[in-house]
Amino acid sequence: MFKTWHHPGKVFDRKNVYTGRVFSVDQLHIQTPDGLKIERDLIKTDPTITILAISPDDQVVMSSEYRAGVNSDSVSLPAGIVNPGETSEQAAARELREETGYVAKSVTKMTRITSSEGFMDQFADLMLIQFDPSERVERHFDKDEFVNSELVPLQQVVDWIHEGKVNTAQAVSSVGYYTMFLK
Repeated sequence: MFKTWHHPGKVFDRKNVYTGRVFSVDQLHIQTPDGLKIERDLIKTDPTITILAISPDDQVVMSSEYRAGVNSDSVSLPAGIVNPGETSEQAAARELREETGYVAKSVTKMTRITSSEGFMDQFADLMLIQFDPSERVERHFDKDEFVNSELVPLQQVVDWIHEGKVNTAQAVSSVGYYTMFLK
């Protein structure tokens, strides 16, 4: 079944055509595992994490932040980039603390997902954090971000996903994975 599943292609040529602050674009010439010769543009990004932070009474940390891709404020789970030399667990605890002020009691990687693997190398580790809502410290934002966060009952988050109000792939995947396999 799927004889070439997870077999890599052979990249014959790679040319960087754009480099920006958050991503770069390479033009690739590839021979696929099944023998096709193709040309593809690949968006290259840093690894990311998405955080499902849940309190002992099933309150979820939800964040509201402006997102350029939809040119709107978006409500979703806290997320961020994994810095060089940092593990996904360290990045999740750091991002939760910086963006929300909540302090992680435990951090567990649920799974890893890809976003748009047809043209992007980005993956996101979906992280489960247990925290105590009474333990909160000062937030520290990057200079170009401001994040609002609130505690929302898990069932309300599930309802928002069902209604399409929360629709980021990482949030839907995180909550879905948690409710299907861990709850």
